[in-house]
Amino acid sequence: MTARPVKHSVTLHGHRTSISLETDFWIELRAIARQKETPINALVAEIDAERGMDSGLASAIRVYVLRSIKADIKG
Repeated sequence: MTARPVKHSVTLHGHRTSISLETDFWIELRAIARQKETPINALVAEIDAERGMDSGLASAIRVYVLRSIKADIKG
């Protein structure tokens, strides 16, 4: 795994956009999407809709992944 962010393209509101995240976050985001049976683009759109304007999309995804993992640990 690499600690450097890796760019991936997603479709958000009908437009392609690039998001840079560390490999571990991409892996977990994909796992969450599979668990929810939701396409990755739909999950990213959900995260985007819920984030405040004070944070960037990549940061919002990292927080979402972290919260999801913490919720799984707590059961």
